[in-house]
Amino acid sequence: MANDVQKLQAIISHCKEYGFIFPSSEIYDGLSAVYDYGQYGSELKKNIRDYWWESMTRLHDNIVGIDAAIFMHPTTWKASGHVDNFSDPMIDNKDSQKRYRVDHLIEAYADELEAEGKKEEADALLSAMDRLLAASDFQGLKKLIEEKKIKCGISGTSNWSDVRQFNLMFSTQLGSVTDEANEIFLRPETAQGIFVNFQNVQKTGRMKIPFGIAQVGKAFRNEIVARQFIFRMREFEQMEMQYFIKPGSQKEWYEYWKKDRMQWHLSLGIPLEKYRFHDHVKLAHYADAATDIEYEFPMGFKEVEGIHSRTDFDLKNHQEYSRKKLTYFDTELNQHYLPYVIETSIGLDRTVLMILSEAYLEEDLSTTEKKDSRVILKFPPKLAPVKLAILPLIKKDGLPEIAREILGACRAHFRCFYEEKDTIGKRYRRMDAIGTPFCVTVDHQSREDQTVTIRYRDSMNQERIPITRIREIVEKEIF
Repeated sequence: MANDVQKLQAIISHCKEYGFIFPSSEIYDGLSAVYDYGQYGSELKKNIRDYWWESMTRLHDNIVGIDAAIFMHPTTWKASGHVDNFSDPMIDNKDSQKRYRVDHLIEAYADELEAEGKKEEADALLSAMDRLLAASDFQGLKKLIEEKKIKCGISGTSNWSDVRQFNLMFSTQLGSVTDEANEIFLRPETAQGIFVNFQNVQKTGRMKIPFGIAQVGKAFRNEIVARQFIFRMREFEQMEMQYFIKPGSQKEWYEYWKKDRMQWHLSLGIPLEKYRFHDHVKLAHYADAATDIEYEFPMGFKEVEGIHSRTDFDLKNHQEYSRKKLTYFDTELNQHYLPYVIETSIGLDRTVLMILSEAYLEEDLSTTEKKDSRVILKFPPKLAPVKLAILPLIKKDGLPEIAREILGACRAHFRCFYEEKDTIGKRYRRMDAIGTPFCVTVDHQSREDQTVTIRYRDSMNQERIPITRIREIVEKEIF
């Protein structure tokens, strides 16, 4: 790619052209920062979700999953601190009327400085921003923006409003009659559904500390500026796990889950140099330690997962607001206590974008005799939307019948795709573009000796194998 901005735009275009992700309500000109997953995008998303779920629950003896409701009692969000604290500093440009999140505005300017070779100045700017954010110094943030003469990308001016807080929660009404309805919120995170069910799960599952509760679900945030495709949306999906531990052991478990979650990311086949940890300077109101796992997206290193030591803040506050006892009785210590919590929270949509960013590749296959190229999505086979494409060479001579038999034998075990249309070369290119790791071609020789040609996506190598080996070869790579 010519540059990373172009790569992101190429990924966006590719996702639409090949049925991964579409702008929501596109026939009505779309809805800002809301997207729909198409036939291949929904499969990719499901595969990532399932891989996380199985690695977090099935492979751990002491972690179980739940599925809590999106709507929760409004006091939940008072107890969690979201009503009072879930906000971001924002600033408006008076000329363009465009609203910015302060940290995004400053970070974008720092990226410009770095692109100009002024890395030290960019680092100093970000350090100053972090200090001001940590102190909630809004006047200082505005002064920093004015001193650096940071301009609005639309108006080109530095005519800024004062910095102020912006609450990110969506509110709605619960009830059949508006006058009688109660205001509730669409959940801004899935974690609180876990905390309010802590005792239900602990008692019914006879769980002993330490143990975890995992959940995958939708969350909603009224972002000031939603941008960068599916990286930041107003409706998104989270994969979270809350790990309940003895008070005083949080440092040990915090380090354990940092290491464990990084190993999960590396298991996706992404090299370590594409990741980094970023420790929080300003901690959330509930945390005594926090770090982000950042991936190098086309737009730079950005958070994809957070690991937080949440102390006993959540259970303590829910116990106070609900007036229900939420302590755990430790039989080994013969005492009651409120458990501390280590949280791992990964954005599913961001993970989809991470996998797409890592997989997307434009290859020049030109030779001295012929110009050629292909766009390929090098998904890990276990995550690929389609695992095997079955392609009869022609639509006659009994070849489709053999191909259909192969489809029937494999489709119950993994996702398959069958196609007869176009030349075999064009069909290979389409399969490369949606990331299918294996293609088998049924030809006239298949009628003679029950063999097929299998083609490997990444290398484009082909070999002749018995039909009976197809399932074995595919399953070796996807399980």
